[in-house]
Amino acid sequence: MNPNTSRRQFLTAAAAVTAAAATGINPVLAADRKPVVVVWAEGTAPKKVYPNEINGAIAEALKTDLDGWEVVVANLKDGEQGLADELLNRCDVLIWWGHQKHGEVKDALVGKIVKRVKEDGMGFISLHSSHFAKPNLKLMGTRCSWGAYLGDSVKLNIRVKDSSHPIAKGVSDFTIDHHERYSDPYAVPKADSVVFDGVATMADGKTDTSQIGFAWKVGNGKFFYFQAGHETDPVFADANIRKIMANAVRWAAPSK
Repeated sequence: MNPNTSRRQFLTAAAAVTAAAATGINPVLAADRKPVVVVWAEGTAPKKVYPNEINGAIAEALKTDLDGWEVVVANLKDGEQGLADELLNRCDVLIWWGHQKHGEVKDALVGKIVKRVKEDGMGFISLHSSHFAKPNLKLMGTRCSWGAYLGDSVKLNIRVKDSSHPIAKGVSDFTIDHHERYSDPYAVPKADSVVFDGVATMADGKTDTSQIGFAWKVGNGKFFYFQAGHETDPVFADANIRKIMANAVRWAAPSK
């Protein structure tokens, strides 16, 4: 055996163990573990629409739609606000839904999430009113505000704008019930891709077109924001939305 080759193999293995240990992952299990998606929510969605919260509905679908993944539900009310270091450090993709309790999320946790995305390549998926969530704001570095927020729509026709993007795989234009509309412009950095846009229809028949799905590379991580998802409509039970969520998780996952 070539002693130089043997030494290189030893150093490579040692580096892998050190890297795994630094992220809090058991180095013996790191190579063989399932990828992990964590679905986080603040717990304010109406029970009559989402009996198990929005993250519960999303997680239930992902458990069916993502083969070979570990799907974890996390809540603001849980210990360490649902994202203990052990879980966050092994999370490959974090899905975030918040609305009324953005301010309760601790800045220290936000810093850890941003580090995991920018430095470690963890994927981040932000949903609907999470555009004002602290991690969303920090990762975008802008106001993340929309031009208008109005509760006068009844339908939303979601259209595929970038059919070549992995998040759009197998998705065709579709329509959902949706009783809130966000109007352009959206104050964020230019997206690498606007995967979807949408046409909201109001009760009087008027329409409003806006951007719906944005994809960015942020540091070493991938970020997807999906505008649709008002909590009074069962949006995340829709088969098309389920496909988008599963596609987004696969796309956002760091390369192995």
